[in-house]
Amino acid sequence: MTNDNFLEIWQETLNWQPNAQQQLKFQQLYELILEGNRQLNLTRITEAQEFWEKHLWDSLRGIVLEQQFIASVDEGASVIDIGTGAGFPGIPIAIAAPNWQVTLLDSTRKKINFIDKVLTELALDNAKTLVGRVEEIGQEIQHRQSYDVAVIRAVGSPSACAEYTLPLLKRGGLAVIYRGNWIEEETAALKKAVSQLGGKVEAIAQFTTPLSQSIRHCVYLRKIAATPANFPRAVGVPIQKPL
Repeated sequence: MTNDNFLEIWQETLNWQPNAQQQLKFQQLYELILEGNRQLNLTRITEAQEFWEKHLWDSLRGIVLEQQFIASVDEGASVIDIGTGAGFPGIPIAIAAPNWQVTLLDSTRKKINFIDKVLTELALDNAKTLVGRVEEIGQEIQHRQSYDVAVIRAVGSPSACAEYTLPLLKRGGLAVIYRGNWIEEETAALKKAVSQLGGKVEAIAQFTTPLSQSIRHCVYLRKIAATPANFPRAVGVPIQKPL
């Protein structure tokens, strides 16, 4: 599949397409991930089309609501990617939205060292890394209630994801929880948790990936009030004792 085919899919599905420089950075990112995979277990997804769909397209689909980016790519937004792992969805977001400031948070120093190398290689000066546990970062004054958008992918239950994201958001900010499957019972449990954290469930979007036709979901939480000071709870508690 050529870049031209991908450009058509970007446009049809996201109402956006990368410019030549962004396409080059996506390609460089793919090559750096393949190289890094030899030392670190970064991802099982190494085939080119699968990488494009499951890491690039999926990362950006999460920040699109009703065919528009959550905030215009021309506007500034502060974004935190919680448990970024190999840099997804945060690095593709930083490439696609150069006016956004993206913080990539992970508790594994080796992965953060790898991401630092990627950010240097790609000259992504709108992205930076942070090593730590989100339960502790969420209680630090320089991060609590500091972000416009918090994204979280494949980390814990929906209620744990809500507890990780909402304390970090400014009032009016948006959390994006990336999920594969979603069942209705999860919605009721999530609403109960979110109501304790100063948020509301704004939307649950179901979509189909463009190549493999896989069902995916993104859950959008809006911060509407201050999160009580006791959240997030101590390391491990949100997973072990979900709200």
